[in-house]
Amino acid sequence: MKQLSMVAVLAALGLGGCANTDVYSGDVYGSSAAGRAQNVTYGTLVSVRPVKIQAGDQNPNVIGTVGGGVIGGIAGSSIGGGTGRSLATAAGAIAGAMVGSKAEEKINQVNAVELEIRTDSGENLVVVQKADRSWQAGQRVRMIGSGSSMSVAPY
Repeated sequence: MKQLSMVAVLAALGLGGCANTDVYSGDVYGSSAAGRAQNVTYGTLVSVRPVKIQAGDQNPNVIGTVGGGVIGGIAGSSIGGGTGRSLATAAGAIAGAMVGSKAEEKINQVNAVELEIRTDSGENLVVVQKADRSWQAGQRVRMIGSGSSMSVAPY
């Protein structure tokens, strides 16, 4: 029974690492953007800085925390007997939950760039998107969209 539980938890952890991170790319549009007119603005990159996007903000570390807690509890329950076993199970579950949470947090990080852009109208903007191409200060770009939904592409 313990082996079956361990396999189920490991499978859940594996699926948690399969989050679609392409949505953070400047080359991927959400379904709501299809067929909808969007603003296009032109500008020049002022600076480019590597950053990380923390994916999975909606359910932060749930799978890792629960999965790690189960695995830690199972591992702890194999230690000692009686009250010692109960304490080891609890300690294993807590430690496993902490390790699982941190592991999922790291798995869900996406390499990204922070692009500071000086628009042709003189406004400075910052857009963060997945680092899926090379950018250089001085490069001409076009910004597609507005407000909270904007992507940057070479021009």
